[in-house]
Amino acid sequence: MNEPLNLMFALGAGIFLGAFFFGGLWWTVQHGVSSRRPALWFIGSMLLRTFVVLLGFYFISGENWQRLLAALLGFVIARLIVTRLTRVATQSCQLAQEASHAP
Repeated sequence: MNEPLNLMFALGAGIFLGAFFFGGLWWTVQHGVSSRRPALWFIGSMLLRTFVVLLGFYFISGENWQRLLAALLGFVIARLIVTRLTRVATQSCQLAQEASHAP
């Protein structure tokens, strides 16, 4: 009875880790492009995001492959959600820019 609850916790934690990773990637791209030192932004962000996510997966799994699999599934779900949300935000910004250049 306790195992399904542990798997749901792992799934939720995986979604949180995925949102952190891919949301952080989107934030880095937005700020890194206009930075004076973009390489520092991108490399530093990659190292920090990777370290946090790997550490999170290590603690979530607790030497249980089912919880690790649930966390990975949550990570992929978060990727799909963040990709869809950032695509909508990018498209609305492009439409606003195009509208401001209309004759």
